[in-house]
Amino acid sequence: MQNGVFIHIDIENGALSPSLNHQIEAVCPVNIYAIAEDKLVVRAEQVDECTLCELCLRIAPAEAIRIHKLYSGEVLVAIATIAS
Repeated sequence: MQNGVFIHIDIENGALSPSLNHQIEAVCPVNIYAIAEDKLVVRAEQVDECTLCELCLRIAPAEAIRIHKLYSGEVLVAIATIAS
């Protein structure tokens, strides 16, 4: 585990539409996500700012985003509880 980084985020871009990419980017209160070449990407320099609010997980399709807690082994998985 790198100093200060306590999570790793995986994105399954095939499950995300351009509209959802922008919604996920906008909902993150600490600007972890960006759009690059029409894909949602993680800003590596921002990952350590994650508050585990799970807002991204609530709007992403099931299993499109996975947040791995490196300190515990737990994985938080997108559940899409908010209609897009």
